[in-house]
Amino acid sequence: MIGLTPKSMDFATLCVQIEERLCEIGSLISGQFPMTQREVIRAGKVAGVYFCVHGPRSVKLTAICDFHKKQVIFYGSDGIRRESMPTSFRPNSMMTPAA
Repeated sequence: MIGLTPKSMDFATLCVQIEERLCEIGSLISGQFPMTQREVIRAGKVAGVYFCVHGPRSVKLTAICDFHKKQVIFYGSDGIRRESMPTSFRPNSMMTPAA
């Protein structure tokens, strides 16, 4: 039997994928607006990363990368959950996100 191991994604690639998808959801041009990241802490441990694209006119599009569920959840500018996608990102390969 052949076992397949998913290829681990690096943090920079994860950031680019999330920014592109958030911009698609908000009908924005990728790379034109700043994106911030914050660590999500649960029980004293890093449980994920919160991403926010700051668009025009105070528009904010957000995503949460949940390390335990191994998925990214995307939210629209109205705060309603839009979609989710699985991720192969592993937190041990994470570089410290810029605050």
